[in-house]
Amino acid sequence: MTQDADGITRDPEAFGAWLGRQLRRKGMSQSDLAAALDVTRAAVSAWITGRATPRIDKIHAIEEILDLAAGSSATRDETPESSGYIGWHHRLAHSDGGRELGNAAAFAFDSSLAITAREATQNSLDERWDRTRPVRMRFTLHEITGERLRRLQEALRWDDLIPHIEAAGDPRQKVGRMLTDGLRELRETGKLLLLRIDDYNANGLTGPEYDDGRFAAVVRRQLDSHKKGTAGGSFGLGKATIWGASRFGLVIANSTLSEPYEGLRERRMIGRLDLPWHELNGVQYAGPAWLGSRDPMRESAARSWWAGERTVEELYLTRGSTDPGTSFLIVGAHDPSGEATILEEMHRVLVRGLASDFWASMVAGHGQAPMLEASVEALCDGQVVVAEERVDPYRHEPARARAVRAFLDRTTVSQLTRADDVVELSVPLTVPPRKTEAGAGSIEHHAVLLVTPATEGDQKPNRLVGMRGTRMTVLDRPVTGVPLGSAQFQAVLLAGTATGAELPADEAAETFLRAAEPPEHNDWKPTEDLTSTYARGATTRLREFRKTILGMVRSAVKPAEPVGQEDAPAVLRDLTSLDPPPSPRIKGYPTVKSATGEVDEGGAWRIRVEIKLPERDDPWVLRPLLRFATRSGPKPEARWAELSGESNCEVSGEVLLCSARERSAVFMGVSDVASHPVAGRMAVAEVDLVQAKDGFQ
Repeated sequence: MTQDADGITRDPEAFGAWLGRQLRRKGMSQSDLAAALDVTRAAVSAWITGRATPRIDKIHAIEEILDLAAGSSATRDETPESSGYIGWHHRLAHSDGGRELGNAAAFAFDSSLAITAREATQNSLDERWDRTRPVRMRFTLHEITGERLRRLQEALRWDDLIPHIEAAGDPRQKVGRMLTDGLRELRETGKLLLLRIDDYNANGLTGPEYDDGRFAAVVRRQLDSHKKGTAGGSFGLGKATIWGASRFGLVIANSTLSEPYEGLRERRMIGRLDLPWHELNGVQYAGPAWLGSRDPMRESAARSWWAGERTVEELYLTRGSTDPGTSFLIVGAHDPSGEATILEEMHRVLVRGLASDFWASMVAGHGQAPMLEASVEALCDGQVVVAEERVDPYRHEPARARAVRAFLDRTTVSQLTRADDVVELSVPLTVPPRKTEAGAGSIEHHAVLLVTPATEGDQKPNRLVGMRGTRMTVLDRPVTGVPLGSAQFQAVLLAGTATGAELPADEAAETFLRAAEPPEHNDWKPTEDLTSTYARGATTRLREFRKTILGMVRSAVKPAEPVGQEDAPAVLRDLTSLDPPPSPRIKGYPTVKSATGEVDEGGAWRIRVEIKLPERDDPWVLRPLLRFATRSGPKPEARWAELSGESNCEVSGEVLLCSARERSAVFMGVSDVASHPVAGRMAVAEVDLVQAKDGFQ
């Protein structure tokens, strides 16, 4: 702190950061200000770097030159937000005539409210700031009407957006139809649903406006995860689901930073609108737009701004604490899957999704803090519809939560004897060297396998879930071929850094398994990233790992042989063995009952397949094959671009897991056009079924 010639105590460093912000927003250089004040360029530089402060007469002149209110330099106020300083800035269309009719990243995988929650929470866990405390996630659904709606629309500059949204609402395009439907519903009902996603104890949107950093990666770029090492996400796709959950592609963010930018930390605001290409009043626009302050150095660009408390409140983005993190407001929120349409249903979907994906992240050992805490609340015009509910892993996943807690507390056992026992086993994973590591050898990692009896009434027993890093569920599939007489169970695999051993091999395994995850983060399987990064044999090592896991689960739950059985004759031992027969007698084999479909506009076959299943106690694990029946010659095989279960089955990678004791199942498939041996319209598509051992082939 220094005292100027007028006897006023000032903080030069804070003044300098404030002055630098005002110059950038005005588009003035230090030389421009020096000329206007009739001082040297060096004097202005000293003010901005905090080495000196200007005299009071120069401060008054600075406020006048920058069109600021008198006294702004003392209070460090920003340019008044009501003066037109904040507005929407739309990106102009590409000069070469190129058009994007939507954000392709938003369609990389199936969209739903639960997936939005999963991707947002995973990103927040990756950005955990203080490792001794949990990341706190808060999801708030808020339906507003009447005066509340009008005030929000004013704060959003809604009248400026409507013409652009209407112009982009082309009914011939998927995104255009969604925009038109959103506007129609808003006008007919007079209601707008907001979904606010807050994280606390996360890094926040740090970094510069345009260069590399968290802010630019989230707000300005596509397919940039800005994550290194062992983070959960690696594709940069997850953030697109936040914008995809808005009927208008409209999201506003308020961030409290873990490290200052422009000398400030709190209320860094920015809005982004994701529209397709459109034309309005003879001007063509690329689609995206940003709510912020005009950047005089970049045409049609907007910078983030440091908002006042009133603006944050008007935008429903007042944060609950000064902990770093970000609040996203999804305007016009909906469930893209159509599963939930009212507040109570949406609340239930969010709670169930968070519990399913992050139950293990919410479990902590004795005296420790969990990685994650999460809650969901629903409001209507400020009144509570569904009270805030904290997601409890022990309620939603009692057996699995018990298993992880026992591991963290070091209370696991070597054999299952009681209903609350947890067996801990070590599963080897051989991580091959990277292609860039000439002469390097393989590394052996030891994952942790936990097996515990299922709780009474468990609707989905005998399943294996696998996770790494932040313990988000990645692998979730039934375990088949369980020995006869085995009690129902749940198995949990902790791989990579999720083991907590902090060994170099854990980091290597984490990176390896991350490369084996598809964008949906729902499996470990051969991917292009895996095969292009690791030496030959990576796919084999992964399959060996998965096969070993299942074998160890079956061994752990196998009933103990009766005492003295080893002394019995071999014939009697064979008769009393509890292992299932090598070839169980099942009448028939799954067959395709019907396959109907057509070739879409993109040339892909879209097929609905109904399967006839012989009834049996174990699930059927099948791999559907897509073949092209051409006019002559063999039937070449094509790949699936997308598989989804419709009834009595679920999809794990390229495998169908058909429910036990069901007589039929239905799935949908979309072919990969790039794998077609001939154009789709020149051939008849046929679907065959083969049994996939353990679901990994």
